[in-house]
Amino acid sequence: QVQLAESGGGLVQAGGSLRLSCAASGRTFSSYTVGWFRQAPGKEREFVGAISWRGGSTYYGDSVKGRFTISRDNAKNTVYLQMNSLKPEDTAVYYCAAMTYDTDHDASALYEEWGQGTQVTVSS
Repeated sequence: QVQLAESGGGLVQAGGSLRLSCAASGRTFSSYTVGWFRQAPGKEREFVGAISWRGGSTYYGDSVKGRFTISRDNAKNTVYLQMNSLKPEDTAVYYCAAMTYDTDHDASALYEEWGQGTQVTVSS
């Protein structure tokens, strides 16, 4: 089992950047695929992106492609979500999640562990 904790959220103006971190403790983090999801008030949870434990392949939701980048540092047990060119519609609570699978990266039901979330607010 692995425990996750997000950090780095906050308030930023449109066009700005933020970097979120997802720190893990517990089991070997390097054997987990880590995903990022977000949920805005009144909306369904949305897949943001994921990074595979096998080879570090990355996958992104259509709404963030070209603006967001996921990376991982297994030595630090941390995964990062670099968010650039932020838009007001990126405002949401952002969650990181981990799963032992390496498939269907946008399927939230497959993720076994979740963090508590961090708020990102983008002002216009």
